[in-house]
Amino acid sequence: MKIAMVGQFPPHVGGVGVHIHTLSKELVKQGHEVYVITYPHKEIKDIDGIHVIGTKGLNIPGVRGLMFKMNAKKALEDLLEKVDIDIIHGHYLFPAGAAAVEVGNEHGIKTYVTAHGSDMFELYKTQPLMRSTIRKVLKNADGVFAVSNALKHEIIATGVTGIADKTKISWNSVDIEKFKNTDDSSFKEEYKLSDKPIVLFVGNLIKRKNVDSLLEAKKIANSNYYLVVVGDGPQFKKLKKKVEEENIRDVIFTGSRNDVENILPSADVLVLPSFSESFGLVLIEALACGKPVIGSNVGGITEIITDDVGLLVNPKKISSIARAIDKMVNDEEFRNALSLNARNRARDFSKINIPYDEVK
Repeated sequence: MKIAMVGQFPPHVGGVGVHIHTLSKELVKQGHEVYVITYPHKEIKDIDGIHVIGTKGLNIPGVRGLMFKMNAKKALEDLLEKVDIDIIHGHYLFPAGAAAVEVGNEHGIKTYVTAHGSDMFELYKTQPLMRSTIRKVLKNADGVFAVSNALKHEIIATGVTGIADKTKISWNSVDIEKFKNTDDSSFKEEYKLSDKPIVLFVGNLIKRKNVDSLLEAKKIANSNYYLVVVGDGPQFKKLKKKVEEENIRDVIFTGSRNDVENILPSADVLVLPSFSESFGLVLIEALACGKPVIGSNVGGITEIITDDVGLLVNPKKISSIARAIDKMVNDEEFRNALSLNARNRARDFSKINIPYDEVK
């Protein structure tokens, strides 16, 4: 079959891109032809047998989404003139999902959308003007996927006619051959991290990820560790300034990296203190590397972290985050016991399921 994906894709970084890449690789492996229409980037190229199409436009906050919806629609229309596409799949309900559904409906092509989290937990909840658009996408899609049960419940709660019957889970998955524990110490050597444990955060530096609370927890810590923050985003400068002005010691900002699989093995624990999270892909990547994890007691995180691999915290309480990190850092026996179970837990998310009814 010929399948067109729409959404974020490498070299863009982020969980949506990883999800599309993983699914597309498996489809290609099974003999299908996959095209991905993604955001503008100067380094767009075909990878792993996947045809990658970069749209035009500017990445300007506030209009980026609207521009991508228009340009993705145009790119889809152009693709349909050349290729007989069987399935269109939009990742993230707006703008990618909206573009996919509109083109799919116009051409009578089976169309699926995947909700990845902040499209429902933030866009739908906090921007009333977007609700009708998102409800229209959910209504007109032939099938709706959610990356966690928490997200599925949020979608069904919209009350869109027939939504419960056509919404199903499509878990994120992890490549346990790519993400594994190694003896590679190059990351530690790069930043000269050798004399104390490493607490790692990986993600987009936005308010929802709650990195500010990690810094506050570091200030009241009863343990001695490096806090390594991997990622970029609108809060990057603000967070760095906070560290400098408040003299918070042993905090390292690496900026955005595309080699997370080489960084995770150097960590002693990964922490994800988000206020909301549909899944938390980096958690299963860390587990695959044999690392214990700390995550917020919210959304899809609670579906990943079990008592034998990590700790759940209240993201609104600095003391809760600080205590969990102290426990991990100070109690090496406890940390090692969790590590022994981590990779087995990751295996629960290692199978890549093709979600389409048409592909068996």
